[in-house]
Amino acid sequence: MKAIVQDRYGPPETLTLAEVDTPTPAPDEVLVRVEAAALNAYDWHAVRGDPWLARLAMGPARPRARIRGRDVAGRVEAVGARVRRFRPGDAVFADLGDANGAFAEYACVPEDVVAPSPTNLTPPQAAALPLAGTTALMGLRDVGRVEPGHRVLVNGASGGVGTLAVQLAKAFGATVTGVCSTRNVDLVRSLGADHVVDYTREDFTRQGRRHDVLLDLVGNRSLRALRRALTPTGTLVLSGGGVYRGGTIVGPVWLIARGRLSAPLVRHRVAVLTATPSRPHLDLLRAHVEAGRLTPVVDRTYPLDEVPEAIRYLEGEHARAKVVITVGSTRPAGEAGHRNRDDDGPPGR
Repeated sequence: MKAIVQDRYGPPETLTLAEVDTPTPAPDEVLVRVEAAALNAYDWHAVRGDPWLARLAMGPARPRARIRGRDVAGRVEAVGARVRRFRPGDAVFADLGDANGAFAEYACVPEDVVAPSPTNLTPPQAAALPLAGTTALMGLRDVGRVEPGHRVLVNGASGGVGTLAVQLAKAFGATVTGVCSTRNVDLVRSLGADHVVDYTREDFTRQGRRHDVLLDLVGNRSLRALRRALTPTGTLVLSGGGVYRGGTIVGPVWLIARGRLSAPLVRHRVAVLTATPSRPHLDLLRAHVEAGRLTPVVDRTYPLDEVPEAIRYLEGEHARAKVVITVGSTRPAGEAGHRNRDDDGPPGR
């Protein structure tokens, strides 16, 4: 099969399209014929091995996962001997987690992290949902504990996670403020945000408006500034750093570490979010999609052999919402990865 492989850390050009063996599913795995795979900030950090501290988990000298990509949507090709929930031909989506493997024609996925795809989504839309959707869901429901009537602010509302977080917060009954750049104001408003702050014109931490939950997907404000935007009993949820440029030892880990250290010392609740693959999360996301409360937004698509260019586009922070890789027949005739580019500042994760 064809796959995008990585044998060393470096710029996107170190990724190559190669012929590799088609994987064989273990007894508790399904073999998925990939139709689409989504990019995440995780991918370009993993390609560069950046921040350097992350290499302790990814592989100190070279990446342990040779085939990149976490989010996948496609059809079940074969099932392991112990798999009971799926059969060949089923449409599924999943987050492969740190094992990676989505940027390929086939991928093996453990049965406990794969779910039936939403019936009303295309494969590219379904691929855009797993990691970003799980991050938004866990950040708002599990960590933020959003309830009807809460005031929620999403910093990075036009990014892959942010566009889903705005919609989920509305589905949970919250009043939502989205922070984004000028060109994305209409997009964020169309997703249901009650208020939109253009960060090129206003600083949301100095507006005087207070929120019950602040989901920070960007990491471009200090903890003190973020806490200014909270009610006295508000919750700050930290999730990575979308504007982190790379080239340091710890990268956005420093802000997260400070959040953990300061949590017992401040009146606000400060929590760090780590999204983990889970079939129940995917099932709940599918329910919201099929009920019309949640729709993934796809910025643009690239074919499999243009993954390096897609990562460079995402790394340059011009993308809004999700960038998706299409595999095989899922790429519409005549579609290219160079459509609708409109350069601007950081949208978040």
